[in-house]
Amino acid sequence: GSGRPREGPAGGAGRGGAMAGQFAVGSRVWVEDDEESWLAAEVVAVDAAADAVTLRDARGRERRVAGPSEASVPLQNPERQGGVDDMTKLSYLNEPGVLHNLKARYALDGIYTYTSNILIAVNPFYPVPHLYGQFMMAEYQGRMLGELSPHVYAIAENAFKRMREDRKSQSVLISGESGAGKTETSKILMNYLAYVGGHADDLKESGKKNVEQQVLESNPILETFGNAKTVRNDNS
Repeated sequence: GSGRPREGPAGGAGRGGAMAGQFAVGSRVWVEDDEESWLAAEVVAVDAAADAVTLRDARGRERRVAGPSEASVPLQNPERQGGVDDMTKLSYLNEPGVLHNLKARYALDGIYTYTSNILIAVNPFYPVPHLYGQFMMAEYQGRMLGELSPHVYAIAENAFKRMREDRKSQSVLISGESGAGKTETSKILMNYLAYVGGHADDLKESGKKNVEQQVLESNPILETFGNAKTVRNDNS
């Protein structure tokens, strides 16, 4: 763990061994990579006197890193099949750890992941109909956030519940780069809010639009706010 720098051979609190001493042979770490951003690696030698470590990456290449730190050579999290559904469960919440966890979940169609009460969605770029629909909506209705697998329905349910219990307006912030799926996520969220808002039979019989119709028809108007053309999307 981190702590005060260790004293050097001469007895001073110099930099010699201060950072390299935090690592041990066999430590599983990440190293920056031009192709994959981060690459898994293992510490194969520690030179505390020179404040350096030797790493062997996943491609079998060895590299010497001078002045290593937890920022330049982040530690790996214990391997878990399929990753974790809430990244606050990770031992090390560093950039490569987060990306690796999202990748592991994505491989199993786990496109949603929590970080506490924040939902991270990774655009699958292909249909995943089994994640949506009235059956799934019914599963999340009335459930606490975190009780079931991460889902945009859970975020919508939490906002709806807080609105009813606290008698205050609620906001859901959906952000991301162009093409990340913000518009689609907004539609899914509004579908859920329309579902839990109810479908009044008397409104249908009278020919008036029900809650679902009104909410979903408002989407094109909402999209016009902040709408722009980008290099990735004509309607972002």
